Amino acid sequence: MKRVVVTGLGALTPIGNNITDYLEGLKSGKSGAANTTRFDASEFRTRFSCELKDFDMSQYLDRKQVRRMDPYAQYAMVVAQQAYEDSGLEKDKINLDRCGVIWGSGIGGFETIEHDIEEATLRTGPPKYSPFLIPKLIADIAPGHISIKYEFRGINYTTVSACASSSHAMINATDYIKLGKADVIICGGSEAAITKAGMGGFSSMKALSERNDDPATASRPFDKNRDGFVLGEGAGCVILEDYDHAVKRGAKIYAEVLGGAMTADAYHITAPHPEGMGASNVMKLALEDAKLNREDVDYINVHGTSTPLGDIAEVKAIQKVFGDYAYKLNISSTKSMTGHLLGAAGAIEGIAGILAINHNFVPPTINHFEEDQDIDKRLNLTFNNAQEKSVDVMLSNTFGFGGHNTSIVFKKM
Repeated sequence: MKRVVVTGLGALTPIGNNITDYLEGLKSGKSGAANTTRFDASEFRTRFSCELKDFDMSQYLDRKQVRRMDPYAQYAMVVAQQAYEDSGLEKDKINLDRCGVIWGSGIGGFETIEHDIEEATLRTGPPKYSPFLIPKLIADIAPGHISIKYEFRGINYTTVSACASSSHAMINATDYIKLGKADVIICGGSEAAITKAGMGGFSSMKALSERNDDPATASRPFDKNRDGFVLGEGAGCVILEDYDHAVKRGAKIYAEVLGGAMTADAYHITAPHPEGMGASNVMKLALEDAKLNREDVDYINVHGTSTPLGDIAEVKAIQKVFGDYAYKLNISSTKSMTGHLLGAAGAIEGIAGILAINHNFVPPTINHFEEDQDIDKRLNLTFNNAQEKSVDVMLSNTFGFGGHNTSIVFKKM
């Protein structure tokens, strides 16, 4: 089996528009939540979200490209460019037939679906649709655009598993390289669901926080008064590469991907298994795939969405897998800062773990004010402030509607 390493990173998040700014946001415990500006949300039950801030798309794409891409694909192109440039890859020095793209998105072109269909059906006369409607909205178009730009002619597809989408992409890419079927794969995920339909749909499910009086503290994983997640947008990208290939070209290596696993709750379309059965199984299998003992793990970046049921189920799962060693781990939810990026969550949270490995710190779970008596207070949930720590091995959990569970393991080189 081949070894798989991370050689490039890209991030576009509500707390930083590139890796450097994202790192600083994680270290400082920055909140990305504020009143929604993308549309008039004044009549909505939830009027805030975690939007991108002060981002200039013209630095990456021209106006023609922007018109022909949904924001989710635009975000994908941005982080892919960041990661590709960071990796030092050069097209004329690699075998492009052995380079691919695997990209995750839970929804795809949500804004395009909402806007174009509304425009077409509200006009007088027969509906008229843009010729770019389908190419803009389909969830698989982002890896298509990326592969065209970098001329990667190997494996190319999209993973769609709700909030687990980009973690599935990273695990699939890891397995593909391990089997010797590719040298380099650009992978990750993007999402742009802060729209009327996106906010309205999640709100009607009562999935979103309604803390309109204090958006910055609304995402409160593990807090007694948590009342739902905060919708976020953005993208994350990692370049995964065969270790020997990376060494041969003198690449910078951020971390090794030791393994990953995928399971299903087989329980409910949106609610987690109350005892965290699927979550505990996926962590156990990820450790087995990585050939690690539970005592080898230093940090878990949890799914931790700030929902009443989900946070408790995940804590139960961790305690089931790690036993008493769970009290020696650092655990944190970076969604407390970024909000929930849906299909892009796994990628940006995996990157948070990679940054923790490289900069010897654990990002905090911010916005903790009151203990939940149903959550063991002996656990180190890294509340409110980042903690200095040498992180050699981290595990990233991501779960999705439909009962999809993923866990991926990164290790310091």
